[in-house]
Amino acid sequence: MTSQRTRERLIQRLYEEGLSNPQVLEVIRRTPRHLFVDEALAHRAYEDTALPIGHNQTISQPYMVARMSELLLEAGPLDKVLEIGTGSGYQTAVLSQLVERVFSVERIKVLQDRAKERLVALNLRNVVFRWGDGWEGWPALAPYNGIIVTAVATDVPQALLDQLAPGGRLVIPVGSGEVQQLMLIVREEHGFSRHVLGAVRFVPLLNGPLA
Repeated sequence: MTSQRTRERLIQRLYEEGLSNPQVLEVIRRTPRHLFVDEALAHRAYEDTALPIGHNQTISQPYMVARMSELLLEAGPLDKVLEIGTGSGYQTAVLSQLVERVFSVERIKVLQDRAKERLVALNLRNVVFRWGDGWEGWPALAPYNGIIVTAVATDVPQALLDQLAPGGRLVIPVGSGEVQQLMLIVREEHGFSRHVLGAVRFVPLLNGPLA
């Protein structure tokens, strides 16, 4: 269930679905996704599907993790990335192997605590965590070259736009219910350019920390 062959099959599928960044695909290949789900679901870890992780949250499907990572990196290497929604820590782990530093915010403390343990076990040490409200971002450490949001927002949080560095890229699902679109927002010299990239399905980005 966690064999190299199973992982290779997943990478082949992602490639066939149009993902092409070799660095991203290699990180997905070597990151043990089965460690980020409950043991009972480990046999499904390398399927290209979202899986429940408790607290009405999911671990994103590998395609979406890879796609959002590719979009962040399209303009070149990134030094400082803000992640909204640590969740299981899987996207965090992938990002930490692609960029210099990751700052990850999660409102559900028990999920973030588990994610921290997993990243320590994998010796991924360039991540700093904050338990708090994702709508607020992490203003104290702004600006960020990239921001990635792993839950759907009803609209783009102004706080995240404010915390984006010039030339920085924000990847975020926006919408509600069945109507959700993945967006790429780039901070230009005189404002923001917005690109709608297609329909997605994410759990909602909620307000307020939860112990």
